[in-house]
Amino acid sequence: MGSQDIVIILVMTFPMLLFSIYPGIKASEYLEKKYNIEESKKRAVMVSVTFLFALTLSLLLYYV
Repeated sequence: MGSQDIVIILVMTFPMLLFSIYPGIKASEYLEKKYNIEESKKRAVMVSVTFLFALTLSLLLYYV
């Protein structure tokens, strides 16, 4: 895996953000209901899940 592959995957991550916002919102709402987390942690979870899901979609599209 070269540096060019990493750049391509990261560039592909940005359009995938459109498809991964909904799972991030749902995951943060679930954690808020189940564990009663505060708003700042809820936002951090939402952003993290959204980025990781987008990165996962990009990796799957690139290698599969």
